[in-house]
Amino acid sequence: MSKEVRVRFAPSPTGPLHLGGVRTALYNYLFAKKHGGKCILRIEDTDQGRFVPGAEEYIVDSLTWVGVTFDEGVHVGGPDEPYRQSERKEMYRQYAELLIEKGFAYYAFDSAEELEAIREKMKASGNSTWQYNNITRVNMKNSLTLPADEVKRKLEAGDPYVIRIKIPRNEEIRLTDIIRGVVVVNSNNVDDKVLFKSDGMPTYHLANVVDDYLMKISHVIRGEEWLPSAPLHVLLYRYLGWEDLMPEFAHLPLILKPDGNGKLSKRDGDRLGFPVFPLEWKDPDSGEISSGYRESGWFPEAVVNLVALLGWHPADNKEVFSMEELIEGFSLDRVSKSGAKFDVEKAKWFNQHYLRLQSDKTLSAIIKPLVEADGIKVSDALLEKVVAAQKERALYPKDIYTEGKFFFVAPVGFDSDLLQKKWKEGSTELAQQLIPVFESIENFEPVTIESTLKAYLEANKIGVGAVMPLVRILLTGGLTGPAVFDIAAILGKEETLQRMRNGISIISKN
Repeated sequence: MSKEVRVRFAPSPTGPLHLGGVRTALYNYLFAKKHGGKCILRIEDTDQGRFVPGAEEYIVDSLTWVGVTFDEGVHVGGPDEPYRQSERKEMYRQYAELLIEKGFAYYAFDSAEELEAIREKMKASGNSTWQYNNITRVNMKNSLTLPADEVKRKLEAGDPYVIRIKIPRNEEIRLTDIIRGVVVVNSNNVDDKVLFKSDGMPTYHLANVVDDYLMKISHVIRGEEWLPSAPLHVLLYRYLGWEDLMPEFAHLPLILKPDGNGKLSKRDGDRLGFPVFPLEWKDPDSGEISSGYRESGWFPEAVVNLVALLGWHPADNKEVFSMEELIEGFSLDRVSKSGAKFDVEKAKWFNQHYLRLQSDKTLSAIIKPLVEADGIKVSDALLEKVVAAQKERALYPKDIYTEGKFFFVAPVGFDSDLLQKKWKEGSTELAQQLIPVFESIENFEPVTIESTLKAYLEANKIGVGAVMPLVRILLTGGLTGPAVFDIAAILGKEETLQRMRNGISIISKN
């Protein structure tokens, strides 16, 4: 690639970062690193009415957690500071006025109330899609229809106005998208968008084109929801005299609901029991808390693999990647045009895979606060043994504790339905026979426990299937968990014998 690769992720701080935003940031990062380029984080906060406190910090924290780093940006600085558009607003006006001077834009003095009245009138007559465009503008209050002296008087008087782009009539606007190929849109389908608002702020359309030009952005990789705006941006590059420096575009497919019907939303996550945000988010107005992958027990590597494969298909059909492998293998020409269905079970599989790769010590450190929050004191050595026994079954780190709580808390009662199914006539006597067997074992390790117990059962012609459920119930209070011999070894001889005696006593009394 001959020119320097410079890409940007440019979110608006209007709320938490959706998985789609994480994917856009990740693809920008992978593309930049693959080509030895720079990745920039720019905050596009031109719409101050939608600004949400804490959203910018949330975006930075989320991307840091998944391992997407930036060479320049709002939180790291760089040669094109500031990277927050609200702090750059003074520079945008000159470009809006340059467009007016060149005849490619105009002042519009129509009030919000007047525009709304027109829309309501059109709606009542059956036209629900009225737009301010190359046909309707001739009937509006703007510098194209008003006398020049009246326009001058309004500007000098400080009358409110916006600056709109003057879209040409019946012209084909063409752009080549890396993912979608040649895109052609007739200008009659594009309205005269506002470029500069009455509050002195640019709109997204003007600000992002100006900033991409000034920051020498080589490739714009963004979601397909921006594809309808691309023809307008092409015109802005042309009208500002920057057409030869226009970046290449790549519009990413949507992330769809698991059933493929529509865009993935927070409600889908709530309904199906998975997060759609990387970190937990608390709405500053309502106080509503939305779950996040980090707080739900997901590993960042799992989330990265999950979102990387939502639309991108590696050449070798590999599924698990380190970040370095993703950088090496990523290419925009392997990104699909069609939407990518979110696969909940595949997402869980990724997390289980990365959980199993963690060391017992690492997982113990994650789980220990959960154990201690329940008032249980536990040694690191015991906790690591529990982790080793449980982690193959766990989906999230917390599962190791919640599904293996019996390692730390002895049963104090037994489910009556369970006993009815498994604790038959003679089970109490059979269980009591096993206590001396366990007492006789000196090397209380799984292999020794198993060989000693099986030798006793074989000598006394007792079936293993008749005994193992009884021992498991006495030690754990249930029928799930690792092998009984592993459970007994982790509990230790003294605790195992105590649980067996206490359990038999409780059951006998009922």
